[in-house]
Amino acid sequence: QRGDQSEPRWWRAEDSGMVVPIMILNGRRIEERSQITQQGGADWLATHLTHNGFAPIRVDGRDPAAIAWAIVEAEQRLGRYAAHAGRTYPAPIPYIIAETVKGFGFPGAGTNAAHNLPLAGNPSHDESARAQFNDAAHLLFVPPDEIERAVAEIAIHDRQGREPASRHPLAMRNPPAPRLPEPDWALAGAPPACAMQALDRWFVELVDANPGLRPRVGNPDELKSNHMGATLERLKHRVNTPEAGVADAVHGAVITALNEEAVAGAALANKGGINLIVSYEAFAMKMLGGLRQEIIFSRHQRVAGRQPGWISVPLVVTSHTWENAKNEQSHQDPTVGEALLGEMSDTSRVLFPVDVNSAMAALRMVYRGRGQVACLIVSKRDMPYRFGAEAAERFVNTGAAHVHGELSGAELQIVAIGAYQLEEALKAARRLTARGRRVVVTALLEPGRFRAPRDLLEADFAADDETVANLFPPGLPRLIATHTRPEPMLGLLRRLDDGPRRTAARGYISRGGTLDVAGMLFANHCSWAHLVAAAAPLSGWTRDTLLTTAERKAIDGLGSPADIAVTSQ
Repeated sequence: QRGDQSEPRWWRAEDSGMVVPIMILNGRRIEERSQITQQGGADWLATHLTHNGFAPIRVDGRDPAAIAWAIVEAEQRLGRYAAHAGRTYPAPIPYIIAETVKGFGFPGAGTNAAHNLPLAGNPSHDESARAQFNDAAHLLFVPPDEIERAVAEIAIHDRQGREPASRHPLAMRNPPAPRLPEPDWALAGAPPACAMQALDRWFVELVDANPGLRPRVGNPDELKSNHMGATLERLKHRVNTPEAGVADAVHGAVITALNEEAVAGAALANKGGINLIVSYEAFAMKMLGGLRQEIIFSRHQRVAGRQPGWISVPLVVTSHTWENAKNEQSHQDPTVGEALLGEMSDTSRVLFPVDVNSAMAALRMVYRGRGQVACLIVSKRDMPYRFGAEAAERFVNTGAAHVHGELSGAELQIVAIGAYQLEEALKAARRLTARGRRVVVTALLEPGRFRAPRDLLEADFAADDETVANLFPPGLPRLIATHTRPEPMLGLLRRLDDGPRRTAARGYISRGGTLDVAGMLFANHCSWAHLVAAAAPLSGWTRDTLLTTAERKAIDGLGSPADIAVTSQ
């Protein structure tokens, strides 16, 4: 597969190191010829790559020595280019095309049969299949003593003073711990403020405090629209020809392209530095394949007892499901958080900060970690102050915190996962309190901390039973209001679930459109009034005593949503 072709546009001699892309051009996919072959094979590919800024090198892909030579040659060419004082960009990145046929050295080579099981029978007891295999495989046979001599020629690491490939610096990255500036915490009584703008300011301070750690920002589009304008002005889009009056620079650290997986890869590959990925929530899904590969490999290292040393990478998703109305449901999708919660939570973290301080504390915590990918789902609209500095730090360290009411004597617990969900939960609690009910509202920042652990590594990360019981007492009726779809969150939080008569959840139910925040909450049955109605049967109440006639008609679809706009007590 050709993959992304941005290297010539983004590579810089000053900060990118050697890179040698190699295409094993075997001409076939699983069940048909590849598009490259259909369009002209290696000749077509070489022309295509040249048009995209590469310098192709064609070799016999069946000859290991030819491939080794090509790698050395490519590095030397790139080294000469990097040493040239008059170099300009884009760089002519050498690109090796190793021509071969699929399944070379095995039966069915060059045909669809080369994939999977090309033999008609089992060679252990089918003489014809055995002969077919041996006739083809002789092309690959190398006498063992010849292999041993070749290894002896290459394995001279001590004499050359170099580490074996298994200990290559790229595999052993362990940059120094970053200096984490004290955030400019919002103070009690502060007006509503934008968490994304707070993250923006703090990230610039982080970059400035760590000049020895190379920054990379993966940006599919609209960094300024996502309220990261200070970051853009400080680091600038990486371009080959800067435009006057625009935040562009040849050596910019913001990698921008409408290719979500490619820009995420630019950050994930920067193992020796500080990274940040920012995206609309709906389109972060396009990064999932690359993120999962990074998460899986890091987790494998942990299982093998080799802790990954790179500084954890945050993916900040904003302009999210509940606040992105202008493009209808194409921009309303909470799946990325749900999908990442499906991975092992000690390596794949998903966090739902609710205000300025909890967002800054969460991002700061991510950069303390190593070998993790952390998805922060952050509102870009102004949200009320909910946590002071110390409380925000405790919230992040524990993963949850009570925001309203007391557990002692409570008749209901509303668990809010997400900023807008917390505000609706607090409105619902105020109504219930005014009706004489005792309610506690708990903000849950990191659901993965409260899941049933699936192995010992995840158990070390997850909250213990005592912590869970202290925050979420067994037997207490519980309503979960979540940013995500309700079903995945209910499944994840089984430790909080006392069954359908005592526990319920409300969240995104795939209803959307060109609606404002209140409209999205109403359409998905997540408004404060819907929460009150959902809470009633859990605690043995009747909603008629909790909601007015007009409010009940509104949530039943028989009245006007405007009738719940003000939570009259």
